[in-house]
Amino acid sequence: MAKDLLLEIGTEEIPAKFMPAILTQLKEKAEASFAESRIAYQSLEVYGTPRRLVLACRGVEEQQQDLHKEVKGPAKKAAYDETGNWSKAAQGFARSQGTTVQDLVIKPFEGGEYVFAIITGKGRETKEIIAELLTVIITNLSFPKSMRWANYDFRFVRPIRWLLALFGQKLIDLAITDVVAGNVTYGHRFLSHGPLAVNSLEDYLCTLTANYVIVDPAKREELIRDQIAVIAKQQGGTASIDEALLEEVVYLIEYPTALYGQFEETYLQLPDPVLITPMREHQRYFPVYGLDGKLLNGFITVRNGTADHISTVRAGNEKVLRARLADAQFFWDQDRESPLSDRVEDLKSIVFQEGLGTMWDKTERIKKLTSILALATDASEQETALALRAATLAKADLMTAMVKEFTELQGIMGREYARLSGEEAAVTEAIFEHYLPRFAGDILPESTAGKLVGIADKLDTIVGTFSRGLIPTGSQDPYALRRQALGIVNILIDSEFNVSLAKLLQSAICLLNVKEAKQEKLLGSLQEFFQLRLRNILADQGVRYDIVDAVFAEGIDDIYATYKRAHALAQFAGRTDFVSSLTAYTRVLNLAKKAGEVVIDTALFQDSAERTLYNVYQVACQHANSAVVIQDYEAALIVLKTLQGPIDAFFAAVMVMVEDEKIKNNRLALLKGIAELMRGIADMSKVVV
Repeated sequence: MAKDLLLEIGTEEIPAKFMPAILTQLKEKAEASFAESRIAYQSLEVYGTPRRLVLACRGVEEQQQDLHKEVKGPAKKAAYDETGNWSKAAQGFARSQGTTVQDLVIKPFEGGEYVFAIITGKGRETKEIIAELLTVIITNLSFPKSMRWANYDFRFVRPIRWLLALFGQKLIDLAITDVVAGNVTYGHRFLSHGPLAVNSLEDYLCTLTANYVIVDPAKREELIRDQIAVIAKQQGGTASIDEALLEEVVYLIEYPTALYGQFEETYLQLPDPVLITPMREHQRYFPVYGLDGKLLNGFITVRNGTADHISTVRAGNEKVLRARLADAQFFWDQDRESPLSDRVEDLKSIVFQEGLGTMWDKTERIKKLTSILALATDASEQETALALRAATLAKADLMTAMVKEFTELQGIMGREYARLSGEEAAVTEAIFEHYLPRFAGDILPESTAGKLVGIADKLDTIVGTFSRGLIPTGSQDPYALRRQALGIVNILIDSEFNVSLAKLLQSAICLLNVKEAKQEKLLGSLQEFFQLRLRNILADQGVRYDIVDAVFAEGIDDIYATYKRAHALAQFAGRTDFVSSLTAYTRVLNLAKKAGEVVIDTALFQDSAERTLYNVYQVACQHANSAVVIQDYEAALIVLKTLQGPIDAFFAAVMVMVEDEKIKNNRLALLKGIAELMRGIADMSKVVV
């Protein structure tokens, strides 16, 4: 009879930002462990609050499935020696599988015969192995940061304070460090008192709910959304729910109760970002907008508890926000006393990175890279002038009191202060846009000035950081270089900019005065770094790895063109006639490797199939070249279809490798010319059929 399994790991408060990944990992490891242990179950769920991680598995079978596994070993011919006895390879394989050579069997496999080990075993009772299984799951969890406590070597995200482990209604003999599993859990830290005994999974869920813990994060999120919507409607408006903030709030609390607070209307004179940033980023409040789309002088927050004494909680939240808004008002008034341009010189007092000068030095490099980019992208004279002005002011808001206090407002306040200083609208917008995209899924800059300055800024940061040897490795990327490189690649693609990546990188390297002896290696590392970003983008869009390899083999210096080539080949590979076209072309590629120069003498043709293929090749060459000029790579690839029939007819009628050197070389030259049709588009030999 199947039983429910319950595991609760009680801890000190876990950081909210860690929780989604931990729960995902807990579920994946549990599923893998059950599968490896051959224990069947009906459903598996994971739950979590700041103080607990929960694994709930329903309908767990009481016995492992019997083991029956066939493991393929060496080929039959390698399994025996010259005398017909078992070879050392076969004996070693048998030992590795815990069996003897006498128990090995010979079975056909993929056109050959191979040795197989048949491994069988009777399944054990689940209760005999469940403790070990759960221990493996717990000890194999990994975290961005982990802790040790007492004198134990064991590390976990936070110290473990209790364990609850039940299989059906029976305790599981489980212990981590000195914490022994029992049938006891704990409710809300302040609204529940003392240990709570439970005897089943259903009892556990009901007991926690009765003691002010909503253990399912999905239910907590639903409650929070509903409560926020109701309160906002009561106030005659709608709430702005930032999904990242909502996720954080979900994992900060165990029992949500939303409430509405207010601040003085006079603060509404401040720009919306100045009000929203302290609310959202510092206090975890949700701003509320009126039906006219304007910000109201109110906010919604979520407390960890019931509605008891809600007025006291509201007053406390209003007091804290009032102090922050008073600071913001002071900074706003102070910063407006001088134009933004006056702060550019002050950038000389801020170090950008060790060995890379000050923020003023960085600004000068951004300006020069912006000029280079403007020339490379054929920006107009007016667009270039606007971009250079934006580049000059791009980092000036770092010297304002507002940005020093609320660093999240960099770029946003630059736009506001530039507008108040009388700068052109295109310049003010570019100051904000040059930071885009700021995170995964963020918007990209729309103005030409914003794009140019944004690429220049990110390029300088990436190249400068690489020049110091601080190349991202594994999960370590403290300067967010991957995100910035991804931003550059996405901007180039979205803007349809055809520029040479190598020339841009070389320009940035020269501006940093990197020693000549180090430039080539640095350039190579940077190119590989950007290549991987483009590869990831294409993979995320479903482009096959072999198509990416084929396209990259013909160069990736022009990011946008490479992107277009990859999608064109992916589109072509989806055609029903692709395999036949590629098969014919592959025959050409294989023989073309033996050719010398592409010098075709039509007088040496001896068969009509040669002349037909040559004539089709001439037309295909014109079409392909014309299509490549306008970057219509799909049209260029279609010529392979027009060549398929003539290629097949050619090979059916003509022997290429004849004794007559002139005839042979002429035929090879024709094939090489056809092979080179795809040069600069893709190396078709890398495409997998």
